[in-house]
Amino acid sequence: MILEGFPVGSMEANCYIIGCPETKEAAVVDPGAEGGRILRRLEQLDLKCRYIILTHGHVDHIGALGQVKEATGAEVLIHRDDAHMLTSAGSNLSLYMGLSISYPPADRLLEDGDTVNVGKQTLRVIHTPGHTPGGICLEVGDSLITGDTLFAGSVGRSDFPGGSHQQLIQSIKEKLLCYPPETKVLPGHGPASTIGEEARYNPFLNGRW
Repeated sequence: MILEGFPVGSMEANCYIIGCPETKEAAVVDPGAEGGRILRRLEQLDLKCRYIILTHGHVDHIGALGQVKEATGAEVLIHRDDAHMLTSAGSNLSLYMGLSISYPPADRLLEDGDTVNVGKQTLRVIHTPGHTPGGICLEVGDSLITGDTLFAGSVGRSDFPGGSHQQLIQSIKEKLLCYPPETKVLPGHGPASTIGEEARYNPFLNGRW
């Protein structure tokens, strides 16, 4: 399996490319900015993007969605509870950054437990509300792409519309910390970690905050 990530845009949101080396099919997760760079990397890896998967609908994670979809024809997937963010510049917060970004509705609405097949690789959707109502994480092999739910040493903000800190912590504890401690955490911003590291040292999860 091909799985690599890199920060894009001024807010340095991590964009991930998941690819099947046998079929050459790929998914792009959170194309937040720098669409040309994302497309070039797909070309370098000789991958055809079949899906664009959004961990949530905030502007720093969807900013290059239109460019990547236009170039690849990929299907856009987002959780049902964040679907309105694609079509509303107010809901995705771009309006407050002077950008006013909106897109057509998603091609597929996700639910907890759904699977997405990228070639011979199967991704599993984990609904983790709290940062946004429709925030998701993705189980990808022995890794979790956690979006803005869980970071190395921190958790996502919950002060945006639809956010809930209590719900966020519950999502993490009930749906993520149950994974083996060696499971890699690939967050929406910042460096990678593991479930074991976060369970032990993250101050928002172990009562130190």
